[in-house]
Amino acid sequence: MVRDGYIYGLSLLVVAAAVVWLTHGWAWAIIPVLLAAFFLWFFRDPQRAIPSAPGLVVSPGDGLVTETVRIQTPQGERQRISIFLSVFDVHINRAPIAGVLSQVRYQRGKYLNAMNPASAVENEQNSVTIRGEGAEVTFKQIAGLLARRIVFNYSEGDRVERGQRVGLIKFGSRVDVVVPAEAELQVKPGVRVKGGSSVLAILMEGAYAVAPAGVLDVTAAAIEPDLEPEEGI
Repeated sequence: MVRDGYIYGLSLLVVAAAVVWLTHGWAWAIIPVLLAAFFLWFFRDPQRAIPSAPGLVVSPGDGLVTETVRIQTPQGERQRISIFLSVFDVHINRAPIAGVLSQVRYQRGKYLNAMNPASAVENEQNSVTIRGEGAEVTFKQIAGLLARRIVFNYSEGDRVERGQRVGLIKFGSRVDVVVPAEAELQVKPGVRVKGGSSVLAILMEGAYAVAPAGVLDVTAAAIEPDLEPEEGI
């Protein structure tokens, strides 16, 4: 569980105990107890199996794929995958590929509903670009209607591994993943994905300027996941 879960949950249990002591009854303590249970559940941090084959881009979060679209960027054409995280989803964010953080950029903004396409540009967000596996992949932590805090625990120049916990977005939110135009998408709108374990895309040979021949021979057996070591966020 994320540390925030203990902070919110235990604080509310203290409030519930104070209410019981002041009122000599449990009736008014039910609400803080239920809220404590919700926060302890919301900040859960389940173990995930991380695929080990080269060239895979995994989901940075749990949620529903709402859009896959080609976009134009200053670096050329890219593909963007948008994932909506409801308050019922795990909100831990994970690195989509292994590599070095070449850019981490935070942007203040609005709190539009994360299902709104305009939220990708106008909402508060943290944009992270990872350079590794012969390509650059960017993912954005985007605040939603209820989200009021984005957490990211690393800085430019740090190295991360595929599926590694890197942060979280508190409450309803969205994550976007931008991959090379040549990548082969493995998901479509309406599909539910899990952070760290669901494969969003396979980086194609065009993205592997420094990869040895044959590195993209991704078979069903090669995509079998390795069980990750547990670590806190």
